[in-house]
Amino acid sequence: MSAELEHQAAFEATFRGWLSRQFTTPKALPSNLDLNEKIAIITGSNTGLGFEASRQLLKLGLSHLIMAVRSQTKGDAAASILRAGFPQSTVSVWILDMESYDSVASFVDRCATLPRIDIVVLNAALIKPSFTRASTGHELTLQVVYFSTALLAILLLPVLKAKRAAGGTRPPVITVVGSDLAYRADIQTTGPVLEQLDRDQGYSQFLWYSRSKLLITFFVSKLAESVDPNHVLLNMVNPGTTRGTAFLREFSPLLAKLAGVL
Repeated sequence: MSAELEHQAAFEATFRGWLSRQFTTPKALPSNLDLNEKIAIITGSNTGLGFEASRQLLKLGLSHLIMAVRSQTKGDAAASILRAGFPQSTVSVWILDMESYDSVASFVDRCATLPRIDIVVLNAALIKPSFTRASTGHELTLQVVYFSTALLAILLLPVLKAKRAAGGTRPPVITVVGSDLAYRADIQTTGPVLEQLDRDQGYSQFLWYSRSKLLITFFVSKLAESVDPNHVLLNMVNPGTTRGTAFLREFSPLLAKLAGVL
């Protein structure tokens, strides 16, 4: 961590820090930015932030979008909307089940067949009202937000590096979507950390989500130290509180409505 980021960290973890981030004005994009002939992959792209990121990249002239989703039906429905709005681009729907390591590995194998990969946005995430265990044995939020996202990033790195070596003029980018809640995570410092999240005692959906996001933040920070930015750019973005994502669709209508006001 740079000295500047370390200095900012304490403030970023406060309520004032959170509030200030909600009013951040996005920087203007370069006027000559053009994604023609570029290929992008976005996980969790049939709804919410992933869908909007897809739309914005296509608006910038992206040639080929790969929507990595768990449901073929939902992915096809979202893709049809994007195809109608951007008929000049190719929009593909690929299945990726973030609850399955085999699915993650198969997805990466398929990515290796692409002629190039310029942008990867690892956006897939979920939050469950009650404790749910994935087939891997881990709590479901931890599985999707941390384990599978980390595995996907690790497996994609050599693929993207090879695509860069094959003649790309700019290094490809892997962007992992973070969360404000990572700053609010409360993790016990005694005993194994992962075991805390795999136990159902004291389960709280937002606490488990914040802990999972904190772990993936630590992971990206550490992984970036060993990745040559001339080969692959690895970074993390924090979208802040965003309305209209349907992120709390499994919760009570009142809670979902309150979240939509933010």
